[in-house]
Amino acid sequence: MDLESAALDWRADGFVILPGFIPAEELTAAVSELDLLFPSADGFHDGTDPRRARFIGDEFAGIDTFPFASTEISLLAVNHRILALAQALLDDSDVHIYTAEAWAKYTGACDYDQDLHRDYLNHTLLVPSTAPGCQQLEMFVFLSDVPEELGPPHLLSRAHTADIPAVPNWFLRPGQHSAWRFNDDSGSPQMYGAEVSGAGPAGTVIAFESGTFHRGTQLTASRGARYSMHLGFRPSGLSWGQRVGWAARSFEREWGEFVHRASPRQLQAFGFPPPGHSYWTAQTLAGMALRYPELDLTPWSASASAPRGS
Repeated sequence: MDLESAALDWRADGFVILPGFIPAEELTAAVSELDLLFPSADGFHDGTDPRRARFIGDEFAGIDTFPFASTEISLLAVNHRILALAQALLDDSDVHIYTAEAWAKYTGACDYDQDLHRDYLNHTLLVPSTAPGCQQLEMFVFLSDVPEELGPPHLLSRAHTADIPAVPNWFLRPGQHSAWRFNDDSGSPQMYGAEVSGAGPAGTVIAFESGTFHRGTQLTASRGARYSMHLGFRPSGLSWGQRVGWAARSFEREWGEFVHRASPRQLQAFGFPPPGHSYWTAQTLAGMALRYPELDLTPWSASASAPRGS
């Protein structure tokens, strides 16, 4: 699917599923380093990987946050195809990444079956908007094949949800009860009957709005494991869409290794000013050379501002 068609589907349904969007050859380096983050399927199910216990009992325990122990996986989070897709869907040439997580799930580790929900409560200070320039974009990126038995996300088209108010946010599966104001415990059979599976091969990207209803599903495959990334993007000027502050970990070794290998466009997605910006002066370039000694500063120094008074 071309990006223009993807954007049309995203605007109509609130999501678009792009099977194999990232070619196998662009996944190879990242997939080869998955063991730096997570146990293999055999390591988990045979109990030979000492990290196994971490994943038991909590569906979110399998999440690692950016920057990752694998520089290749960090670079994949801002792969050129992913950035192009984000720009096309948000209709903005300057998009920023505001969250990046790698996620491992294993059959039997815990209950991964979720209720239909929207992510906006921990992705924005406000509520979702469909106004141009005010939308936020999330992506699931499959690092392994995710057939139905390996728990793909299920999503619900805006055609079924456009009139649902911002609260409640979770629509519980039948048989559950809750008095919390963010939960609807009516069973919602029409919603669950209309959900669409996001199953697909490695390299599949599922792009969806922060206001799109979706849910995780159970892993049922024998000795199963699935690996994916969860990314969030926003227009650079959309200040209310936030989840993490990148500076909080920007002195760690993994961050430095990522920066040293990233392109100017990839770094711009994290908030680096682009070449030509007034930030780039002889003073800041000298400081950056000390902070990131292996970063090629040529793209920024070529257009650096002249010192005042020169």
